[in-house]
Amino acid sequence: MYKVSFTLRILTIAMFAFACALVAQAQAPRTWVSGVGDDLNPCSRTAPCKTFAGAISKTATGGEINIIDPGGFGTLTITKSITVDGLGAMAGVLNTGGVNGFSINFDSFNAADTRKAVHIRNLTIQGSGAATTGARGIRINGGSVIAGGLVRVENCIIEGDSTSPGRGIEDTRTNGGKLFVSNTSFNNLSGTAISHNITGAVRLDWTIYNVRIFNCSFGVAIGSGARAVVSNSVISGCTNAALFAEGPVGASELNAENNIINNNGTGVQNNAGGTTRLSNNTITNNTTGITGTTLSFGNNRIAGNTGAGTAPTPIGAASSNFGQQ
Repeated sequence: MYKVSFTLRILTIAMFAFACALVAQAQAPRTWVSGVGDDLNPCSRTAPCKTFAGAISKTATGGEINIIDPGGFGTLTITKSITVDGLGAMAGVLNTGGVNGFSINFDSFNAADTRKAVHIRNLTIQGSGAATTGARGIRINGGSVIAGGLVRVENCIIEGDSTSPGRGIEDTRTNGGKLFVSNTSFNNLSGTAISHNITGAVRLDWTIYNVRIFNCSFGVAIGSGARAVVSNSVISGCTNAALFAEGPVGASELNAENNIINNNGTGVQNNAGGTTRLSNNTITNNTTGITGTTLSFGNNRIAGNTGAGTAPTPIGAASSNFGQQ
């Protein structure tokens, strides 16, 4: 009897230790994916998973999914703070079939997730390659539960989304938050490269630095409640407007500095009273240079457009030359 009881106790302890090990393994701070991995693996460095979707459930909140070797790792719905990093490999997401490459849903984050931060970097998010292509490279949702979330997109290529709405990054949050986009290219999108087109009750802040936008419908478009800074970027080949700010009066704010805006339908469009400030931009070879009311620090180069459009209103000292506004 004693021997049986002792054996059962040892087995119970062993099973408990094994279960704890599985739980710990399931929530590792760093996981790995590989083109030859398997989602049944624990997503460790030596036993990687196959897809981002397979790895995220085994990655702890605030953790990081890394990529070992080249591959396409599937679309991903994100419901907790996490980093997805493709550094060192040709890492991609193919979001065909009218779906999103990444869907970030802040309303599904756990209330105890104090980071409220998603970082996507060093990836190609490709919407083309099939009869029905992708809808959005990255979509950011939120409005009823988690406020103030942060999304960072760095060193990425987002292209080829042409199923409506065909956007690169779409931010639909209505309760505030921040978006940082840097060193990223947007190519051949049927819709807007970086879009916010809804009314938000709480301020939404964007910082867009050193991006390249080519052949889209709109370049950067903000709606009511958004505040955006776009700097050191090139926006070209947009059939509508390169930069677009929606009204009503005072409801949106777009600040553009040191950008090249050329070969678009309209260079800068301020619609229905949004605030748009311009500094040190080159706005040239567009069908129309500027439409709507804009403000200028007097150091922009607005020339060579088929139609000049509406001259900016100087901020500070007045400028006498529409070609240098």
